[in-house]
Formats: sequence, C-alpha cells, structure tokens
Amino acid sequence: MKHSTLLKFIGIILVMSALTSITSCKRGVASFTLRGTISDETFSTPLTGATLKFYKVLIATGEEILVDTKVLGADGKYEFTFPREKIEKYIIRVSKPLYFDIDQEIQFSSLVPSAVNTRNYSSKAKSWVELRFVNTSVQSSDHFRYIKFSGKENCSECCTADQVDLYGTAYYSRTCINDALTPYSIYYQVIGTTTQNVVEVITQPFDTTLLLVNY
Repeated sequence: MKHSTLLKFIGIILVMSALTSITSCKRGVASFTLRGTISDETFSTPLTGATLKFYKVLIATGEEILVDTKVLGADGKYEFTFPREKIEKYIIRVSKPLYFDIDQEIQFSSLVPSAVNTRNYSSKAKSWVELRFVNTSVQSSDHFRYIKFSGKENCSECCTADQVDLYGTAYYSRTCINDALTPYSIYYQVIGTTTQNVVEVITQPFDTTLLLVNY
C-alpha cells in the first residue's frame, strides 16, 4: 500500500509539474512585438514627421479600436508591444501632408509571439498634372478625344482612365493627381484627321506640372 501511495504521489507531482510548465510557456508568449520603418519612397529617406496610428479590429463586430499613436522621428522607425488577445486583425495607418496615406492590415494569424514581427511600409509624395488642351482654330464640328495612358491609378483622388470626347471646345483644363517624379501621359487624337500622339510629363513633387496640347 505504501508503495502504491508513493507512486500516486509521484504521479500527482509530475502532472502538476507539467501544468506549471505549460502555464509558464503561455505566459512567455502573451504578447506581440511589431516593429518597422516607414519610408519616403520619392526621396529614399525616412518619412519623418508622419503620424502613425495603430488599431485592433475585434472579431465578429469589425469594430476598430485605436491602440496607440506615434509621430515618426528622424529615422522613421516605430515599435509596438501589445498583449495577445482574441483579435481579428490589426491596422496601421500613416498620414503626412502632401503624401499618400498608408493603410495596411496585419492579420492576427500572421504574427509570431515571442519574436519581433517586422513590417516596413513606404509612401510617395503627391504631385499633380494639369491637362490643358487648346484649340487654336475652333470649329463646332471639331472632335478631340483623349485617354489616360499612364499615371497613378486606384486611389480616391485619381482621375479615371475613361475615354473623354470634346466637341467644338476651344479650351479644356483638368487637374489629376500623380505619384511625384513619375510619368503621366495621355493618348489623344483629333477625329477625322491624322493628328494623334502620346504626350508625357514627369510630375514634380508637391507641385502641378503642365501637360499642354495645342491642336
């Protein structure tokens, strides 16, 4: 009986030891560390002075809760350490005047506990192009057609790539946003004539570059 009791006692000790070990492991992975650098892609420098907001998104409800806000320093680096919770995902939003916003989702399942999770992002400076078409000898029958050939797409401020037709128009002007130091071009044609061309400009940071067509 004494031998049997001793074995049971040893068994209980082993079980308790295993549970303690498991609990200790869980405590060791109870948080995430997220770290990275936000860059200015236009000038190949850190995005100094940008505001970074870090959100968590609750499961099922989709509610976004602001966890922390940082203003990026001269090195553009950020770091967050936060508890491991039942969260659907996290969101990083970065904004700076005259730059395109960064809006990036980080799925909970992609994060590794007890390790540094690195996420680097970049933004480009804004620039604009003025499309200006001048008909030097306007007739009511004149038909000018153009379509965007290259330039920034898929942003809330972007001009679409839809075909535009102008009839008997003496002067036309439209301003479109673009990534700075990148091409913006259109293809145009004067319907009923042989006049057609692709014209391109490189848009300058924080400024409006003129794309002029006289016909």
